[in-house]
Amino acid sequence: MQEQNALTDLHVGPEKPDAAVVRDALGVGVAVGLSGFAFGVTSAGSGLTLLQTCVLSLLVFTGASQFALVGAIAAGGSPFTAAAGAFFLGVRNAFYGLRLSEVLRLTRAVRPFAAQWVIDETTVVALAQPTRRSARIGFVVTGLSLYVLWNLTTLLGALGAEAIGDTAAWGLDAAGPAVFLALLAPMLKTGTERAVAGLAVVLGLGLLPVLPAGVPVLVAALAAPVVLWAQGRRPGGEAR
Repeated sequence: MQEQNALTDLHVGPEKPDAAVVRDALGVGVAVGLSGFAFGVTSAGSGLTLLQTCVLSLLVFTGASQFALVGAIAAGGSPFTAAAGAFFLGVRNAFYGLRLSEVLRLTRAVRPFAAQWVIDETTVVALAQPTRRSARIGFVVTGLSLYVLWNLTTLLGALGAEAIGDTAAWGLDAAGPAVFLALLAPMLKTGTERAVAGLAVVLGLGLLPVLPAGVPVLVAALAAPVVLWAQGRRPGGEAR
């Protein structure tokens, strides 16, 4: 099948002009990339050095995991629980990669570099395209613009942390999670997905007062197996 043909496992629709794909991808990249400023401020405020903050964005480059890590550290959590919570949040990118490998069909030489950009935003933009060509354009433009801007604003945020003061007072510590939820919410289309998300929220927030920092995130990961187990015991099987 030629690249210009609509992919049967993606959204079916007319071919999208390259300029429109680039515009949409840049819109996502710029909008989300600016929240790197909030991460830089939050990370520096939690006690990480400028170098540590910038290395996290350069090498980890997955916003929700980065916020989880520095948030747990700022709350007094142990490095182990902080890293474990960030790891479990980052595991989702591996599943994104499995899907994107089928959609983008990149060469083996390019895949290790493209893996760095497999995140929520690039996945959403790529899967929204009607052809493999537009999916590749959307992935690259979103990944490049977001990576550059995220790292630049991380640096600026870390440098300006002392001038801003208390990040919680400005609400900047909530910017990253808010962006993540905004991207996740439209993807919850089935009853099972909504049940998992709802239970994860209840577990994560409900256990905050009684468990050490970072541990509620780990416990919230149990939402998926619990919902699937409960669903399997229901007559009729899968939730709609």
